[in-house]
Amino acid sequence: MKRVLLFLATNIAVIVVLSIVLRVLGVDRILDQQGTGLNLFNLLVFASVFGFGGAFISLAMSKWTAKRLMGAEVIANPRSNAEIWLVDTVKKQATMAGIGMPEVAVFESDTPNAFATGMNKNNALVAVSTGLLRVMNREEAEAVLGHEISHVANGDMVTLSLIQGVVNTFVIFISRVVGHFVDRVILKNEEGHGLGFFVTTIVAQIVFGILASVIVMWFSRQREFRADAGGARLAGRGSMIAALEKLKRSAQEPLPDQMSAFGISGKPSGHGLKVLFMTHPPLEDRIEALKKSTVS
Repeated sequence: MKRVLLFLATNIAVIVVLSIVLRVLGVDRILDQQGTGLNLFNLLVFASVFGFGGAFISLAMSKWTAKRLMGAEVIANPRSNAEIWLVDTVKKQATMAGIGMPEVAVFESDTPNAFATGMNKNNALVAVSTGLLRVMNREEAEAVLGHEISHVANGDMVTLSLIQGVVNTFVIFISRVVGHFVDRVILKNEEGHGLGFFVTTIVAQIVFGILASVIVMWFSRQREFRADAGGARLAGRGSMIAALEKLKRSAQEPLPDQMSAFGISGKPSGHGLKVLFMTHPPLEDRIEALKKSTVS
């Protein structure tokens, strides 16, 4: 519920700010067709710029954001056997996966977790929690690292950003079309855009934004199955299953919302409609998928 409320509040804030900026800059006049109808081409260009621009700015800043949000410390010079093993394992797996060596970092958390992020597969960041290093043995930890390396090798961060850009564009475009329809056809406003347009646009953006997030979350869950299979290939299926089993038994304190899609484990398993808004499939489903897979 907290996530939904935050999502709604963010969308309202974005659309209000956008509306003010558009009016100040006169962009609304560009989107109008001779003041009587929407210029759909201009609107599509505008929606694409804002939709994809926001997604890729977020991606470009993802490593910087992750380091500061999670307090992740990059291992520049390994100072212990654990750090040496961690860097060497990531280097070995990166070579096997055919990607550049990612930055390796550790963040303080009692919960076993890990994440990968970055704008491209040759300039990524892989980070693990101190809790994961304490709770898991090296075979299990290696499988988790393999899972994260697979995310990088599969280009999952870029793929999700592209999907997010598409749905952002759809939400911005359709919400303004709906707002324009209500303003002209129902409220009979014949010139410019009235209050009805802005209120309708806000409501439409919230509704379409929620529906669009279901699509993004579905893609996010599918990539988790692929990353699990990748982790199994890099570290062994038994180790990957054992790591997920240990995550299932551990007390789960999920990553912050901004990072949850990038972690090895998302929020605790949900049921019913909650599953539609989860970044990760339930752990039991992931374990069952691995048991049925042909990966050795």
